[in-house]
Amino acid sequence: MNLALFDFDGTITTRETFPDFIRHAITPRRLRLGWIALAPLVAGYRLGLVSGTAVRAAIVKVGFSGTALSRYEAAGESFARDVLPGSLRPEAMRRIAWHQQQGDTVVVVSGAFDAYLGHWCASHGLDLLCSSLEHRRGVLTGRYAGEQCVLAEKARRVLQRYDLSSYGQVFAYGDTPEDNDLLALADRKTYRWQEPIK
Repeated sequence: MNLALFDFDGTITTRETFPDFIRHAITPRRLRLGWIALAPLVAGYRLGLVSGTAVRAAIVKVGFSGTALSRYEAAGESFARDVLPGSLRPEAMRRIAWHQQQGDTVVVVSGAFDAYLGHWCASHGLDLLCSSLEHRRGVLTGRYAGEQCVLAEKARRVLQRYDLSSYGQVFAYGDTPEDNDLLALADRKTYRWQEPIK
């Protein structure tokens, strides 16, 4: 049996789902105010001066602070059901199905939120390692619960949960430099659906 590790955004999907979910889950008024407040930070990100990790943390703070957990979870469920199916890459879904037919353990390892990935992965019989938002007494604090599942954190979580030596081969699939640490764990690496890479 092998282990197959899949990034989600841009690898399984045709685009990043983070902005789509933000638009789906946050009220229009808060969205408008947030874009104004965060415009300088987003501009810095586009210029390569601000990290994606910092931008995502700021968006979560502005967008979700004080939001009811139940509202966030309902948005995640509807997003998984109604939006994600239209953004899936056919080649990714075929590859996932192939791994499952081989009896492999298939894991989505993503910086995206468990609010929707939990539902999507459960419906496809996949394991999941991803980012979560902190909440207290049923209300989101506007912070991540622990580290964002990006960069080296992806590899750390995989190694924490899975004993790689117990698998015949490790496959990994990614599409951006944020996946390099995940890809480094693999015997067989696929980057932007080009295989193999060394």
